[in-house]
Amino acid sequence: QVQLEESGGGSVQTGGALRLSCAAAGSSSSLHFMAWFRQAPGNEREGIAQILTFNRRTYYADSVKGRFTISLDDAKNTLYLQMDSLKPEDTAMYYCAASSRTGVQNLASHSFNYWGQGTQVTVSS
Repeated sequence: QVQLEESGGGSVQTGGALRLSCAAAGSSSSLHFMAWFRQAPGNEREGIAQILTFNRRTYYADSVKGRFTISLDDAKNTLYLQMDSLKPEDTAMYYCAASSRTGVQNLASHSFNYWGQGTQVTVSS
């Protein structure tokens, strides 16, 4: 089993930056993929950034490409999401996800079997 806990959410103005963290506990060595998802009220959950743990290959949704950066610190068992140039449309609950499966459909929620509780990000204009 793996437990994920996000932190770092908050409120910022347009153009600002935030860094989200996701601490993994338990059998984290079994994880092959980790990702960030977000969900705004009334919208479906959206996969925005994904990283392959063994070679750090990353994948981004077009909506965040060039503004957000996903990274992983093995020593701290922590996943990060650096979010720059934030826009009001980035307002959402952000979730950390992880998968012990050896293959996933990129940024598809059904591919991930561990989830955190979420952290809120609000961007005001």
